[in-house]
Amino acid sequence: MLSDAPRAERFLDLTGLTPEELRAGLSDPAILGAVLDFLANHEADLVNASFALDISPEAIIAARKDLA
Repeated sequence: MLSDAPRAERFLDLTGLTPEELRAGLSDPAILGAVLDFLANHEADLVNASFALDISPEAIIAARKDLA
C-alpha cells in the first residue's frame, strides 16, 4: 500500500491514518478492512495490488468478505 506514493497518500488522506498506524495495525481487522475496502473501491488500485501480490482481484474481494 505505501510503496506507491499517490495511492498511499490518497489512502492516508481518506482514512486519517499515519504510515506508522497503518504498519502497527496490520493485524487489526479494522485496519485490514479499511485497506481492502480502499482497494475494492478503486479498480486501478485493486488491479495494481493484485498484480503486486500475485493474486487475483477476486481474491482480494473475497478476503474482504471473509474479514467482515
